[in-house]
Amino acid sequence: MNTSKLFSLGLAIGLYLLPLCSQANTSASLTTRSEAEINYAVYPANGKQLLLWFYSEAGPQQSDRLLAQAISKLGVEVWLIDLFDSYFLPVAGSSMDKIPAQDISELISMAQQKTTKKVFALTNGRAVIPLLRAARELQISQPDTKDLAGLVLISPKFFTETPEPGQQPQLMPVVDNTNQLLFVIQPANSPWFWKLGTTIPALEKSGSDVFLQKLKNVRDRFYFRPDADTVEQQMTERLPAIILNALTALDKYPAKSRQASTSAIVIPQAIANKKDKLLKPHKGNVIPPALDLLTVTDQRINLHAIKNKVVLVNFWASWCPPCVHEMPSMQRLQDTFTDEQFVILGVNMAEDKATINKFLQHKVSVSFPLLMDSDGSALQRWQVFAFPTSYLIDKKGQIRYSLFGSIEWDTKEIKSIIEQLISE
Repeated sequence: MNTSKLFSLGLAIGLYLLPLCSQANTSASLTTRSEAEINYAVYPANGKQLLLWFYSEAGPQQSDRLLAQAISKLGVEVWLIDLFDSYFLPVAGSSMDKIPAQDISELISMAQQKTTKKVFALTNGRAVIPLLRAARELQISQPDTKDLAGLVLISPKFFTETPEPGQQPQLMPVVDNTNQLLFVIQPANSPWFWKLGTTIPALEKSGSDVFLQKLKNVRDRFYFRPDADTVEQQMTERLPAIILNALTALDKYPAKSRQASTSAIVIPQAIANKKDKLLKPHKGNVIPPALDLLTVTDQRINLHAIKNKVVLVNFWASWCPPCVHEMPSMQRLQDTFTDEQFVILGVNMAEDKATINKFLQHKVSVSFPLLMDSDGSALQRWQVFAFPTSYLIDKKGQIRYSLFGSIEWDTKEIKSIIEQLISE
């Protein structure tokens, strides 16, 4: 197995302020053998690199255009490719599975032939799946091809769906069948950050070489979030330089022959994550993993030492809007019962004490214990895949109910469930 290369930006990156407006010099299209007409906007540059930028499942964003123009000013030609418009698809994650890999692989080859530049591809989120499929198709149809020099993947989503709490997540099959030169840019304030220990080895298993750049204190989609904070706005200003450094790393990496797996793989559709957010009977292992952590007030709490109480364990982060939204209702729920009957343990995801205290002072104040999972070890033991994730544990210490996502906790239905568990 190869070892992923943790990429450091060092002092080479300055701040590249994005222009207030952006407009491509030309719009163009290429027609594949299947007669698909793929539309793209061209941001020209005199350099020897071409970046094919594919929109994510979020669709075209103004920030994509601003970034494309900024990158072109750094000497890299950019094509912004709108597959939704080209294939008359709705802007949705499910549309990613309807994009033919052969068409995109042809587009990559035609782009190289048209420009004679070294071609790289970039995308975000769920759109990495059709891009990986296209790269594999290109390798299979043209085993000696050098048309694609590498891929830059921002906040990649490699899993079929967000599983129910306690269930094992499933990687999309193309991940285990990818042999490419990759540069992964992963924000740290993200559920996907905690899955790097699974996704990077899976990519490397079939021969991929992976650079990894972690971005501290920013969330997925940070560069086009309507609620982006100051740190995320500053990181957006740096993103053209980050992408330029990624292309430089890929460009300088020693070339080697890469053969894609030709094994037939079943291509499942990525499953939409819009599930009903309800407290449901737990389907996983009912025995809770270890949870022994200090609180923000330096009190040590061991879940297994809590006896004869109903316990709600909630994994949360201050940067997670749904987590913040549900916390007042959790406090109202706690106030409904005595501490001898029911207790909530809020497990914070790897934020420091100062950040948590600032959150309590300025956003939401709660009286129930907030535990600090400083290194994310509890999150990984509990197989938390999404924020927030909650587990309701009965007086015998068994997980009875669970859910991912935020809800209103002080409803009549949930109070009734807790009363029933208390009475058992």
